Amino acid sequence: MNKLYPLKFKPGFRDKIWGGQKIKSVLEVDFGELPNCGEAWVLSGVNENETVVANGFLAGNELNELVEIYMDDLVGEKVYEKYHNEFPILVKFIDAADWLSIQVHPNDELAQKRGLGNGKTEMWYIMSADKSSELISGFNKKVNQNVYLEHLKNNSLKEILNFEKVEKGDIFYMPSGRVHALGPGILLAEIQQTSDTTYRIYDWDRKDSKGKSRELHIEEALEAIDYNVYPDYKTKYPKVKNQTVEAVSEEFFTTNVLSFDKPMMKQYLELESFVIFTCVEGEMIVKYPEGTVSLKTGECLLIPNVVNEIELIPSIESKLLETYIL
Repeated sequence: MNKLYPLKFKPGFRDKIWGGQKIKSVLEVDFGELPNCGEAWVLSGVNENETVVANGFLAGNELNELVEIYMDDLVGEKVYEKYHNEFPILVKFIDAADWLSIQVHPNDELAQKRGLGNGKTEMWYIMSADKSSELISGFNKKVNQNVYLEHLKNNSLKEILNFEKVEKGDIFYMPSGRVHALGPGILLAEIQQTSDTTYRIYDWDRKDSKGKSRELHIEEALEAIDYNVYPDYKTKYPKVKNQTVEAVSEEFFTTNVLSFDKPMMKQYLELESFVIFTCVEGEMIVKYPEGTVSLKTGECLLIPNVVNEIELIPSIESKLLETYIL
């Protein structure tokens, strides 16, 4: 069997009512004939939405096929034991030209109880934002189901939601259960569990091109929502160069920020997981024992578990999200 190597994938694109043009104009990724693009799925094992390898002898193979063939050589022994033939992380770039719906995702327990596979915990890295851009993360005070429903009924949900101003480099961790929404003018990278389950609870009373409202999931969301309030919704991390900075380390994924303007060596001998590099700024050569592959803003690269040593060689100052499962 030929040796595994760092894998690039062809993105899949989603036309969204709130999507814009930044995936093409800023990331320079062509989304074809779509009028706009809200999401580019750059690494996906979601059933019927799997990304396909773009480089090397495995070009044309779907991600979960590779997990089935290479098993722990690709994803690591511990990861394979837990997730079997489903790749556990989904990576997207999202361009919000308008407000996304206010929504919530179920946790694993609730999703599985309802026959929906995995729950959905995610994190956002803000790649660019307009001066006035903001997002919604959680509540601004502790509420209960009755208070929440009363505000929903009175069209005053915004009064109890926590709005956050955003700027480039901000990170927001969104555990399952947290009510959230992205606002206009934001381009971001999203790392999340492999799941496409979203409960939409309010969609700003908008209609699609045929005059129809999108489906809401008011009842389904009630049991999923975390009604607590939290002191910090934005993830604090030190913004330093040429070292690995941990941003999020949770059950479903660990994501570090690498900001560098000179070559960086990475060794993964002790890690029983794949590694994903998501490039959020700059461009570089990724060197591994058998060769090299290029990586630029708007792309991601899957490093198989058997590739233990990587050198990152930037051509300009660059920034990566480094994601794996502990």
